[in-house]
Amino acid sequence: MTDSIQWLDPELLEFPDPSFALKEPNGLLAVGGDLSVARLLIAYSRGIFPWYEEDSPPLWWSPNPRLVLFPDEFQCHRSFKKWLKHHSFNMTSDTAPHKVLSACAEGRKDQASTWLHGDLQLALLQLFQMGYMHTIEVWDGPHLVGGLYGIALQGIFFGESMFTRSPNASKLALFELSQRLPEAGYKVIDCQVFSDHLISLGAREISRKDFMQLLPSELISISNSLLAKNSALQDNLVMSDHKRISPPPWPYND
Repeated sequence: MTDSIQWLDPELLEFPDPSFALKEPNGLLAVGGDLSVARLLIAYSRGIFPWYEEDSPPLWWSPNPRLVLFPDEFQCHRSFKKWLKHHSFNMTSDTAPHKVLSACAEGRKDQASTWLHGDLQLALLQLFQMGYMHTIEVWDGPHLVGGLYGIALQGIFFGESMFTRSPNASKLALFELSQRLPEAGYKVIDCQVFSDHLISLGAREISRKDFMQLLPSELISISNSLLAKNSALQDNLVMSDHKRISPPPWPYND
């Protein structure tokens, strides 16, 4: 354990061990670096995620405890089941990533800024193009009324954010996702930090240690493969290297 934060070298991909994250603010692990594809994949594969405002350097987090949702533990309450019987929406996946990111970035009226700013959106869209980032969209006719996005890596869906413009729309997106993920071998949805709303839907907190044990060994292989390149400036090699670990199956792909 340490009481200081490590500044990351922009030209190196390594992160400190998540156990060195601060207790206050909970989970802050490192500052700096960049949003290269390689760095982002290494971060997620080690249970670390970026979260910071536009005028700040990148901040990297690994909170303790960690909020997770096991798909078979989604709480489909009676009121939600009743609502489902009387409402019909069209569900899609990966059809409107730009719109989903923009909607998630809108924030609440009392927020002066958003953590999902332009640079981070561009980085996420790179992950989308490579098959690592995915979205769920909820449509009411031609209107996008809810959705979510996250990063898919070898049995874990790292949920990042969701939005709703119609009652229960984001809940419907998460319900749909929790029904489909097990088909492709996903075992857990990472929800990052405590949320009353997600707790009400069946999410629960586990220790960082237990969360790290949920990370499949394949994710360590991702880290080791990318660290061997020894530079955050070689995304072109990451994208063209046929030996890199391929994105995991996505249950919505035909």
